[in-house]
Formats: sequence, structure tokens, C-alpha cells
Amino acid sequence: MINSIALSLLSLSPSASSNGLLSSHFDNVLGTSLDLKIIANSEVSACLAEAKVLAEINRLNEILSAHGSSEFSNWLSTRGESVEISSELREVLQHFDEWNAKTDGALNAASEHISQLWRSEVPSVEARANAMAEVNQPHWSLDESGATRLTDTELKLHSFTKSYVMEKAASEAMKEEGVAGVVVNIGGDFVVKGDWTEKIGVSNPRNSGENAEALAYLQVNNKAVATSGDYRRGTEIDGVSYSHIMDPRTAEPASEVISATVAHEDAVTAGALATAFNVLGVAASIDLAAQYPEASYLIVDKEGAEYRSENWPATSTEKSAISLVNVKEKTWTAGQSLDIKFELARFEGRARRPFVAVWIEDEKHKPVRRIAVWYNKPRWLPDLRSWFAAKREAEFDVASVTGATRPSGEYTLVWDGKNDAGEYVPLGKYTVFIEAAREHGTYQLIKQEMKFDGKSKNQVLPGGEEMTAASLSYKAK
Repeated sequence: MINSIALSLLSLSPSASSNGLLSSHFDNVLGTSLDLKIIANSEVSACLAEAKVLAEINRLNEILSAHGSSEFSNWLSTRGESVEISSELREVLQHFDEWNAKTDGALNAASEHISQLWRSEVPSVEARANAMAEVNQPHWSLDESGATRLTDTELKLHSFTKSYVMEKAASEAMKEEGVAGVVVNIGGDFVVKGDWTEKIGVSNPRNSGENAEALAYLQVNNKAVATSGDYRRGTEIDGVSYSHIMDPRTAEPASEVISATVAHEDAVTAGALATAFNVLGVAASIDLAAQYPEASYLIVDKEGAEYRSENWPATSTEKSAISLVNVKEKTWTAGQSLDIKFELARFEGRARRPFVAVWIEDEKHKPVRRIAVWYNKPRWLPDLRSWFAAKREAEFDVASVTGATRPSGEYTLVWDGKNDAGEYVPLGKYTVFIEAAREHGTYQLIKQEMKFDGKSKNQVLPGGEEMTAASLSYKAK
């Protein structure tokens, strides 16, 4: 059931100033989260468009998912005979065939077989050689009416499923009368359509905090933006971190590129290029990108070097002003940070995220920094009791962020030691507040004092009904 969402008239975009903006968030969508913005002339139109987005995601998931009783899963159980398939599944299989050829094998639906080898140990040379032979063979054939499964190798359609679904879902929303624009964000990948320009920040792969300063910003209209990287998912073996992105040509984790962001008019093309860049490395990625001059990209390698296409926007990171509170006091420095991690309760199926407020107070109980305020109905903000009692101003964040896909319900925020005015605060004791309230549901407040004295420390916080786990990690370089 789709609950009603309050519409707020915002002036974030001159072209959409006469419309209202619906903003909603769901967890457990395609293994991650969905953030949705719909610009419409009425709440009714916006809610109908939201319903169309959710229905289209459900419909396509029932076709393309590798789990349950989806069409793709059922087809995987067949062998050696042509089976009639839907036009959607055929399109995705064709995408894999085309991009496997374009990338010299870098994109392969059988890469999951290699991932399994790297779950707990470094596989032997022999095991990797066997995996390469297993993966790099034809796994299906297509004919006029159907598709034939040729091998027993595990297959997943992740590389294209998300981009394909987002494009289709956004198009469905735009069909609703009264809808002027839509932004579909699934796990940090975007599709922006209609009369709306979305400001999107590119996540810094060396700082996974969702509120961390971006590497750069894009103004996106009627385009898709995709980011692929190794910094939110991966495996640690014997103290060494390995990417979850596998190179099917070597049976090893990708290692040269740690993040790639691509903007293109077509979501599938943006997603394919972003993933391929992580596998191919910098030089081969630049060569491949030359075939798509309309695409813009930002690639970051393992040394932190950035490679931007000639058509990448010239504007870079918007730096905040930095000033010292009192030169006689010891203050935070640029080398210090606090990671605030928490995990929201997981439910079966798709679930709306609760309202969340995260902020910092000093020893005198005075709020010094707003870290995040997530909500979609202003009239329900009083449910965030502690935040509301402090009479803090809440507003929509202007910029969205593209980054590597993160697991559903898991969030990392960062405090850089500055107050709301952009000034470094003195070292000393501060209290971290994490508050969550679900509409017509449960409430939880986590409050933890921590002394910041230039010495690194970690603190595990008790979980509860809304936030099942939380931790603080103070890094003092």
C-alpha cells in the first residue's frame, strides 16, 4: 500500500518552481535503497507516479532477479533447449552479449563464479585458471523466439539490471498526467527525466561517509549517472582488502581503478561504462570512452589520481570556508574525522526508511553541527523528539550523491570536526545523537559522549528496535 506523501513547494529549480516535489525513500530495493523525487502539479499526480515507479520495479524484478521464482531464475534451471522468454529478459541478455564484445570480455554475466572463489581465501593459480575457462565460454544462445541455457555456470544480471530497471521505472513515472520531472536514485545511480535539473555530487571513494565532501558536482537534466567502485563492498582476506568487482579475463579482483562515474543519456550505457572502467583500468577505459564522445566521466585510480573527460564540467568541489574558533585552544584539524555508522532495522520486502536525525552537541548541551536530517513529511518532524526540542531548522539537502552501491539499511556519516558555520571546533567532550522515528511506529534515541583529544578510539553502541547496530570511530592522524 502506498502511503500519502506531503508535497512541499520548493524553489530548487526555476523550471520546476510552479510544481511540488515529492520525496520518498525505500530500503530493500534491488538489494540496496531507492530515493525518489517526483515533480508534479498535485499530490495526487505525484503519488500516482510513485506507485507506477514501484510497480515497474516490482514487475521487472519478477523477470530479472536471480532469486525466487523470477522468469530468469526459472530459465536458469533449463538446459540445452530453447525456452520462450520475455522481451525484457531478451534485451538484458542482448546487452550482455554486446558489452562483452565491446569490452573484450570485461563484462560477463558469469563473473559471480569468480566472486565465489574469493569469499574467504586467495584461490590458487590452478583454481583461477579453471574459473577463467568456466566463465569465458558461451552461456546462452538466442534465437527468434527464445533462449537456450548452455552451461551450469552461475549467472547474474547485476551489471545491467539496475540501470535497465531505473530507465524503465523513470519512463513510467513520466507517463502520469501532471508530472513534470522525476529523479530515480537506486543505490547511488541516477536517472533524471523531464523538466528538472538535479545537482549530483560524486562521492569521494576514500571517504565513504554519505555526507562527506564530494569530489565534484554535476548538473544533470535528462541523463543518467552511474558510479561503480570498490569502497563499499568487498572482501578482506588475511588483512588485505579485495574488490568485489571481478575481472573475468584474469579471475582476479579489479585493482587499478577504485571509482568510476559516468553520465550519459542512456542509463544502460552509463552503468555499463562505469562497471567496465573498474575492470579495464585507466588506459583501456579512456580508449573505450573515445567510442562514446557524448559520455562524460571521472575515474579515480588506486593512487588517488583523477582522470576526467574533456566534457566533464569545469566546476569542482564546493569547498566550505575554514576558520579557527580560538587560536589559543587546540582544535580539530583536517586530519581528524569521526565515522558514525548505524544499521536500520531490516524488514521483509520493501520498507520506507524512518525519519532520522544525527547531530553533535557540546558539553553545555548546545547543538554545534547538523550531520543529517532525513524526512519526507515536515508535519511529522516533531516525532524526532530530541531534534525538534532543540528547535533546529530542517531542510532538504540540495545535492544528491552518486557513489558505489551500499548494502540496504547500512549508513556511514562523517563529522569533520566543524560546526554549522564551517569552523573547526575545540578538542574536548562532545555528544553524538542518532535519533530514528518511524511514522506511526517505533522510536529510538542513541546518545553517546566521546572525548576528542587527538587519540584515535572506537566505540560500539547498543542497538535497538529501529537501529540494530551503531558505532563511532574517531580517526586522529
